[in-house]
Amino acid sequence: MDITLAELEEAINYWRALRPSSGEECALSPEVNALADVYAMMIYTRSRSMPFDSMPPAARQLVDAWRNKI
Repeated sequence: MDITLAELEEAINYWRALRPSSGEECALSPEVNALADVYAMMIYTRSRSMPFDSMPPAARQLVDAWRNKI
């Protein structure tokens, strides 16, 4: 199963709403940061999707949690 860039964006927005940036530096939450790393790699490699199983375990768990909430 693949995850698309659009799905990843939706997951990031879900976690941003639950765990907004904090502090004067507006640091990303650990959840958003984990997904942002995957998103950045997809943008860098110009990928529209990637195999879900190739994502780091933490990012997979976050996407699974997002998918179970919608």
